[in-house]
Amino acid sequence: MEDSSSPQGDVLENGADSNIMDIQRDANRQINDLKFKLVKSEQEVTALEQNVTRLEGHVTRYKAASENAEKVEDELKAEKRKLQRELRSALDKIEELESSNSHLSKRLEKMKSYNRPTATTP
Repeated sequence: MEDSSSPQGDVLENGADSNIMDIQRDANRQINDLKFKLVKSEQEVTALEQNVTRLEGHVTRYKAASENAEKVEDELKAEKRKLQRELRSALDKIEELESSNSHLSKRLEKMKSYNRPTATTP
């Protein structure tokens, strides 16, 4: 019969206890590392979600600005076409008035030449 209180049994128990404690310490360290990594990952996810929200806000603002710019561009194009029509009309009117002025000037000169006294009178 073996005595369980023998010094050799204590060494085995202490060795086994030491081994179990090492395994438990290692497991606790791994658990703590994983908890830290989890917290860090959750913080990163939160930061990324905030970044996404911020960027979505930028997209919304840029989209509204783009739509507004396109609207202004369309209005400016319409205004340009209107002004070009008015310019063509004004140039046509100027040409018409210059032609009329030339015609009237020629008629006036003709009338003046008929009304001039002849140089043959003494």
